[in-house]
Amino acid sequence: MSVRTPREPGELFGPRATLFADVLSVGLATTVACLPLVTVPAALSTACAVLRGVREDRPATAGRYFALLRQRLRGGDLAAGAVLLAGVLLLVADLALAGAGLPGARLFAVLAGAIGAGATVVGLRACARPASLTDWPAAVREAARDAVRDPGGSGLVLLALAAAVLCGWMLLPLALLAPGPLALALTAVDVRQESA
Repeated sequence: MSVRTPREPGELFGPRATLFADVLSVGLATTVACLPLVTVPAALSTACAVLRGVREDRPATAGRYFALLRQRLRGGDLAAGAVLLAGVLLLVADLALAGAGLPGARLFAVLAGAIGAGATVVGLRACARPASLTDWPAAVREAARDAVRDPGGSGLVLLALAAAVLCGWMLLPLALLAPGPLALALTAVDVRQESA
């Protein structure tokens, strides 16, 4: 026998569907905020903070997202974005050189891929940390420690990223919404780590 949760006034579908809709609206807002590319870490970190607020009964809306993003955009956030772009460009250049047929290219490509995957996990886990709202170096240190201590969570982060990329690749309009479920997955992994 199923127990129905009562709807609040103005709620059309119930609390679970409302959270799903909120995650998609936050995902679309995150996509818009990521367009300048150097704002990617700040945008994803803000999405995680907004979705984390659901546990404290704070609304997860696009309006709250943009209000929080306006409050926090500062030089450290843009520096984190610049480091991200530099890392991606370096990885792409290294993999292009490995594909040029240099001696030892296969081993180098595997090593570069492993380093890139590790840096991606640490970066995504740092975005989910509450410390990323004010102190990126502390968030990265905590995320690196968590990535080593919690390999299962790191695997979940990679799977969430792969699912977001596949959804965007299979159906292009889903790419606009994918940051929302990705931020929800990152937040869930971080909350899981805190409670463990």
